[in-house]
Amino acid sequence: MATEQDDRLTVIVGLGGTGLSCVRYFAAQGELVKVVDSRENPPGLGTLQELYPEVECELGAFKLETFRRAKQLVVSPGLSIRSDVINAAREAGVPITGDIDIFSKAVTAPIVAVTGSNGKSTVVAMLALILRKAAKSFGLGGNLDGENFKPALDMLSEETKELYVLELSSFQLETTERLGAQVATILNLSADHMDRYEDIEDYHRAKQRIFIDCAQVVVNRDDGQSYPLNEHNGAVWEFGFGRPGVNGLGLLEEGGDKYLAYQFEKIASVSELKVFGQHNVSNVLAAIALAMAVDIDMKAIRAAVTEFAGLPHRCQWVANVAGVDFYNDSKGTNVGATVAAIEGLGEHIEGHIVLIAGGISKGADFSSLVPAINKWGKALVLIGQDAAEIAGYFDADLQTHFASDMLDATKKALQLASAGDAVLLSPACASFDMFENFQHRGFSFIESVETLQ
Repeated sequence: MATEQDDRLTVIVGLGGTGLSCVRYFAAQGELVKVVDSRENPPGLGTLQELYPEVECELGAFKLETFRRAKQLVVSPGLSIRSDVINAAREAGVPITGDIDIFSKAVTAPIVAVTGSNGKSTVVAMLALILRKAAKSFGLGGNLDGENFKPALDMLSEETKELYVLELSSFQLETTERLGAQVATILNLSADHMDRYEDIEDYHRAKQRIFIDCAQVVVNRDDGQSYPLNEHNGAVWEFGFGRPGVNGLGLLEEGGDKYLAYQFEKIASVSELKVFGQHNVSNVLAAIALAMAVDIDMKAIRAAVTEFAGLPHRCQWVANVAGVDFYNDSKGTNVGATVAAIEGLGEHIEGHIVLIAGGISKGADFSSLVPAINKWGKALVLIGQDAAEIAGYFDADLQTHFASDMLDATKKALQLASAGDAVLLSPACASFDMFENFQHRGFSFIESVETLQ
């Protein structure tokens, strides 16, 4: 006899790229789904209606009954699983999951999993280059952006690979029950998304989910929060700026030069790297550790790390205008990333930095930015919704200016800079008050700089 349960559907919460990938996955499984999104015209709606006209799409204010009657909720990373409607569904016994959780249960090849507050995309891109040099077949997905964007579930419709590399956000990990990675890492941890978490410990707990049932871990010796909180019985690989120890990567000094090294084996000179800054040295060491954990040949590792030139919107040189270099670090969406960019660039140039920052602060504390600006900075140009709030953190004698848009900001920054200085866009904030995303913000900066020449 049919029951009331028979017509319950898997409900995909949030459309966009991830939501569409979930629809594609369940459609391939022959399972009926329903999509809900609080936006009236979410990204991907036209594609959904064209390719899957049979899929019901409920837009606008969430309906509690839809959530409580669901067979399961597949929640996109953009929505907090602590929202009232999701809590109500959980209390009604509805399972809560996400695309990474579904992927991890379906995939048969090993997973290399990378998270952290900063450097994820750079480490993952470097690891991808290492794997290409080693002639490995691999999938690359998760929390990626730009041309590399690929939801994890889309990789399941492709030919099976030797291994899968996933860049993971804390939001994706919240809905991941058991990742079971071959090797996993938290690169570093600094305050981010404090508008979504109770405090940094809450954020840290979400990141820690990457280690559940993993075979090996890679830890950052210079960041105590990189280590698993629970006991881990598998292999542990370490990286950091000091001399490498057992199963460790670090730096060896010889003849006035510094070398990336594994134990006592020199891999490459720091001077050979095409990326600069201490944070990027750390990123390279992390990528090497991950590669070694999955048995990649050192020859391929060495070739890749000396060739890797960095990613767009991450301290990317744009142009020189009247002796002033302009750098696009639009991916600097939190305070820790911007501090790293300032320190890396400050050591790289002869002059001082004029910083363009601002946007949506995400409840961040900007006090750790003050020492970096005091050491390397010359002036501050602020844009966006929380510009006045950010200005309040800095000394009154620091030249601080407000700009109405990106073009105004670049013009003011050029006026404040002298030959030998650098103008750095590293906002330490989210972009959604003025731009579609950080890429749009970065391209707006590049276009604005072009008008100055």
